[in-house]
Amino acid sequence: MTSFAASSSAFTALIWWLVPLAGVIGALGYVLWISRFKGKFEKGTARSVNQFERFQNSFRDNEPKK
Repeated sequence: MTSFAASSSAFTALIWWLVPLAGVIGALGYVLWISRFKGKFEKGTARSVNQFERFQNSFRDNEPKK
């Protein structure tokens, strides 16, 4: 029973270190994403959306007038 209590205590201590560590790593990753990569991603997305809208409009322009 003593070894179980010791391992349980060690496991609890490990969790108390890993959860905040994961939070800090996640926060740093988020800040890195916002500061470096989000702008590039949005530009690419906006360019893709604009190309798709032009593609759709090319069909609308060729419709016969009523």
